[in-house]
Amino acid sequence: MSILSCKTKEKEKQDSTKEVTSDVWKVDFLDNFDTFNPENWQDQRIWVNNEKQSYVPNGEFGTREVSNGSLKIKVVKIDEKRSSDNLDKFGKQQPDTEYVAGRIVSKNRKEFIKGKWTAKLKLSSSGEASMFPAWWLLGAQNNESPVQEEDENICWPLTGSGEIDIFEHHGDGDKDHFTTGAIKSLGECDKGDWWSLRTNIKTTLNEYHEYSVEWEGSDLVYSLDGKEVYRNVGEGDKYPEPMFAILNFAKITDSPMKGEWVMEVDWVKHEYRK
Repeated sequence: MSILSCKTKEKEKQDSTKEVTSDVWKVDFLDNFDTFNPENWQDQRIWVNNEKQSYVPNGEFGTREVSNGSLKIKVVKIDEKRSSDNLDKFGKQQPDTEYVAGRIVSKNRKEFIKGKWTAKLKLSSSGEASMFPAWWLLGAQNNESPVQEEDENICWPLTGSGEIDIFEHHGDGDKDHFTTGAIKSLGECDKGDWWSLRTNIKTTLNEYHEYSVEWEGSDLVYSLDGKEVYRNVGEGDKYPEPMFAILNFAKITDSPMKGEWVMEVDWVKHEYRK
C-alpha cells in the first residue's frame, strides 16, 4: 500500500501546468505580513552550523515581530545565558547561550515545485561581525525538525532535501554583500560543496531590495531587483522536489554584539508560469 501525501498531490497539480507555458508569471502565494499567518509559516527550532543563538518560538524576546506591514526576524542579546531546547540532527542539545533568535519556515504550509521565489528585505545595518541572516529554500522531504509527515526522511543535501540559497550574508566577510547560489549534492548525507555553486554579490544591506531565484529551463537564475546577477547552469533539474522557504537570522561566531540585529521583510511571494 502506498501513501499519497499532500506534497505528492501538490506535485501532480504543479506538473499538470507544464504543458502550456508563457513568459507571464502568475502569483500563487503572497504574504505581505500584515499579520503573522500560521497557515503560511511555522517556527523552526534547530541547532545547525554550530550557531551561537537559540531559536525560540512565538516571538519570545521580540525575536519574531510583525508590525507596520513587515516581518522582523531578529537576533537578540539577553541579560544572561539560558538553556536551549534546540537539538542538532543527531539529538545533541545546544549549550546554554545569551543569544536568542527567530527562524520561520513555510514547511508543510506553502511548498512549490520550481517556479520563482522572491522576498523584499533589508538588514538593520550594512553588516557586522558574526551576522548570518538568510532567505533560502529546502527540499520538503528534509528529515530535520519538525518532522510532520511520513515522507520527511531524506537527509541534506540529497534530492528531496536539496538547498538553494537566495540571500545569505556572512558578517565576518565584507560589508554590503550577499551570497547566492545552490549547494551541490555529492550523493552522500552531510556533504556539500559550499562554494563552487555560489557567488558573492554587492548590495546595500540596509536598504530594501528584492532577492529571487527562478527556474529557467534547466538553469537556476538569481536576481537582485529583477536583474539577473548569477546563474547555476544546468542545476535546476537537480531540484525536482517541492521546496519550502526559510527566513532566519543566526549568530555564527563568538564575536560580541550589542542590542539586536534585525532582518526586515516587506513581503514574500512565489510565482509560476502559465
